[in-house]
Amino acid sequence: MEATAQGTATAHGTATALGASVERREGREKVTGTARYAAEQPRPGRAHAWPVPASIARGRVTGVDTAAALALPGVLAVLTHENAPRLSDPDDPTLAVLRDSRVPHRGWFVALVVGETLEAARAGAAAVHVDYAVEDHDVTLTATHPDAYAPEEANGGYPGTREHGDPEGAFSTAPVRIDADYRVPPLHNHPMEPHATTAEWHDGRLTVHTSTQGATTVRTVLAGLFDLPEDRVTVHAEHVGGGFGSKGTPRPDVVLAAVAARHTGRPVTLALPRRYLPSVVGHRAPTLHRLRLGAHPDGRLSALIHEVTTHTSRIKEFVEQAAVPARVMYAAPDSRTAHRVAPLDVPSPSWMRAPGEAPGMYALESAMDELAVELGMDPVELRIVNEPATEPDSGKPFSSRHLVECLREGARRFRWSERAPRPRSRTEGPLLVGAGVAAAMYPVLVQPSTAVARALPDGTFLVRINATDIGTGARTVLAQVAADALGVPVIRVRTEVGSSDLPAASLAGGSSGTASWGWAVHEACTRLAERLAEGPLPPEGIDVRADTAGRADADSPFARYAFGAHFAEVAVDTVTGETRVRRLLGVYAAGHILNARTARSQFVGGMTMGLGMALTEGSTMDAAFGDFTESDLAAYHVPTHADVPDIEAHWIDEDDPHLNPMGSKGIGEIGIVGTAAAIGNAVFHATGVRLRELPLTPDRVLSGLRERGGS
Repeated sequence: MEATAQGTATAHGTATALGASVERREGREKVTGTARYAAEQPRPGRAHAWPVPASIARGRVTGVDTAAALALPGVLAVLTHENAPRLSDPDDPTLAVLRDSRVPHRGWFVALVVGETLEAARAGAAAVHVDYAVEDHDVTLTATHPDAYAPEEANGGYPGTREHGDPEGAFSTAPVRIDADYRVPPLHNHPMEPHATTAEWHDGRLTVHTSTQGATTVRTVLAGLFDLPEDRVTVHAEHVGGGFGSKGTPRPDVVLAAVAARHTGRPVTLALPRRYLPSVVGHRAPTLHRLRLGAHPDGRLSALIHEVTTHTSRIKEFVEQAAVPARVMYAAPDSRTAHRVAPLDVPSPSWMRAPGEAPGMYALESAMDELAVELGMDPVELRIVNEPATEPDSGKPFSSRHLVECLREGARRFRWSERAPRPRSRTEGPLLVGAGVAAAMYPVLVQPSTAVARALPDGTFLVRINATDIGTGARTVLAQVAADALGVPVIRVRTEVGSSDLPAASLAGGSSGTASWGWAVHEACTRLAERLAEGPLPPEGIDVRADTAGRADADSPFARYAFGAHFAEVAVDTVTGETRVRRLLGVYAAGHILNARTARSQFVGGMTMGLGMALTEGSTMDAAFGDFTESDLAAYHVPTHADVPDIEAHWIDEDDPHLNPMGSKGIGEIGIVGTAAAIGNAVFHATGVRLRELPLTPDRVLSGLRERGGS
């Protein structure tokens, strides 16, 4: 079928907007620099703010000397817990900044300097002197930490522990056993656009432009903090330069900018310096995994035990749900999946792309590869042998599950059959070349949203919804959904997103955005089409509103997930220890793909992020100072173009009637899930060395090669 800008030609000769490879509507604005981000809002009299982070890991502030800062030219104010405006208590304790003298972790903001210019604010912040009463701190996570406990729930509302049958007994009697530990370090989101806010007050009304994944949530939080009706707060997020989960909840920048604006009576912009981000906008918590797999000689699992230990801060519990994927993936009659969490004097962890699934599937899929080696079995076939008929944990039927098809199609495209099973079978001078595979999964999440569709006298249509386009192409895809429901070309549909003045919508997170917003848009446009069929359009046009509350979030009798398979080829240099990924290939089953162009971009972006997780990204908590030592992009290494080969992303079109009117599943996160394991498994196949701690840096690879006996 031929794709066009209007839609995709079907076998019946009609046109459908869904599935077409449509360019992003805001693309020209972004590449020409006319797209305005949160810190780029032109406001007369705008001031700038710069925060002062705590330099201790735990304790309290005993004094703040602001005299030197206030004496500098251009410094307007210094806010501390002693003079900052009083706000209501937030539900999220990470937003309780400048409220009291406590310091729960290093990097906690203890003052804010406001200046006429960014330079004045920064100089003022450097001149603020803070005295502390220092307390002993603990920032080191261990699998046997004495304060670790079993939480009732992990992130996402999942039970902390699930057990079926007698997993310990089944494991102890299994003919083939794998018992391995894996470690994923702290990871950081680092979006291209830092967390930033421009705030101003006028006649008791607060308006903010902020970099967020959910303007509706930000409005609710600000209204509560400042004791305002929600209709007195407007939050704009027209363009957002990435978030990867860190902007899924309001962060201190939006609160501090609003406080500074009220204190000074001027518009204030606060863009957090990148080095401050790891301490105040969340991070992927480190996870320590123990995987035990028991199997029969034919590869069928008899026992699966996945135990995870992670950390949280002392002010807010967040438990990375890394054991949850093992409840979904494979048929094992006896299983236990459990989390333990240790509260430490660390910054509060939070969401990072595919929280839980990314580190959890790294460990599970690495263990499955180890089991395949132990069995002398093809790792693709091992996964297929353990394909469950229903979801192992709940017993629910899957709404659709085409993991086997993804594995088969990926193996065909990757030419997996040409891979020699034995490790270290392929050499190219000092290079060892290998190939690996891993599966991927991500849950289908849908949240309530509201949309308004308007038919205009000129024959065009306007769709309004407070969706947030964080770079995924939401404007474009929603226009396609609307055009499909209305039966018109995409060019006749305009979309307005990114403002709390629009109909309320869920945040852009959990790969739920398009499914949630699209449901509301589809329903509004379907009703509008029915109204238009009843009679002529009045001169003022017609508005139709749709609210999916009560349906989009209803519990489903089906287990709903997207699945995928990742294949990787690597070359490992035995002299330098460097690992180069030569090929990455992913095949996904994610319902109907609504826009081929933006979908491929999302899949490839996720796979690239997974490559970073495997090879370059990692953070270290300094035990003495309680600080992340890799706090900027000079030390925290994300992949660049030179690190990323030509990546292939393919998909299997699924007809799943149990999702939403579009039949779509989320695609923003499944690309990262499984990629790190596929690369790690490929490194083992290349070298014969099993490395169980990420990232697979040259020093770790060389150490593994030396322990094995050299090159």
